[in-house]
Amino acid sequence: MRADRPVPPTPVPGMAGETRGLWLGLLGVAIFAMTLPMTRLAVGPAESPQLPPLFVTAGRAALAALLSIAFLRLTGAAFPPRRLWLALGLCAAGTVVGFPLFLSLALRHVDAMHAAVVTGLLPLATAAIAALVLRQRPSIGFWVCATAGSALVLAFAAWAGSGRLSAADGLLLLAILCAAGGYVAGAAASRELTAEQVICWVLVLSLPLTAPLMLLSWPTQPASAGAWGGFAYVTLFSMWLGFFAWYRGLALGGTVRVSQVQLLQPFLALLFAVPILGERLEPVTLLFSLAVIATVFLGRKMPVRAPASGPR
Repeated sequence: MRADRPVPPTPVPGMAGETRGLWLGLLGVAIFAMTLPMTRLAVGPAESPQLPPLFVTAGRAALAALLSIAFLRLTGAAFPPRRLWLALGLCAAGTVVGFPLFLSLALRHVDAMHAAVVTGLLPLATAAIAALVLRQRPSIGFWVCATAGSALVLAFAAWAGSGRLSAADGLLLLAILCAAGGYVAGAAASRELTAEQVICWVLVLSLPLTAPLMLLSWPTQPASAGAWGGFAYVTLFSMWLGFFAWYRGLALGGTVRVSQVQLLQPFLALLFAVPILGERLEPVTLLFSLAVIATVFLGRKMPVRAPASGPR
């Protein structure tokens, strides 16, 4: 790999960059929406377990790291500067370890639709952490739309789960916090590295941890072809290609604003769970989906002030 650091692509200015960022964010969300049913397929329910949750967590990251090494070598990427190590480390802790591990553990005990509605809180968590860490300043109207969308998600969760929280819900909440922090850290690193390099370096730097864990947790019992198919999806798409689109979208369109596209993710996951897992889609789900889409549309119209540029 070259010793010199490649210059990231010139950002697309103004509304064009924001629009492109939103579309890339939507592509990433569509890819991530299939993570829930595919992870459920990989780990299986408690009464019929498939692949171990720790293996799914470590294995998908370790194998995606091998793809990342090839990508970084082919593109001649330089090693990231030391000032980015903290951001990359936080991104790895949140998106490579925390989120998939807590999600896999939870999906042993709840179905994909239940997990989808609980993890619908992720956009608000991401926006809140981004506003604090990146010093972005959403308007009151933006926060109203974000809160309204999250309230709709909570209302849907109450309808779907009778308003009761379980240990699995606690695991899902931990997964949300890990993902939100990881997204913001990754977006910060994307200011100096390309979006593709961010996720690749995060995976490569995590390899000394994920590779041994993958070998230690290697399945000792046979798993179905569907479980291995779910594992393959979360490895190639959820852990790798999805982040190419997602981090580029956050960098172009703004973390606070683009993160709100994730309000659509639980409902896309619900739709995907029908053909993949055979779960039943209730008509009321579509009503909630339309309402959430409306909050995303309104939230896009609300002003979000970026931090003032100046000397560091």
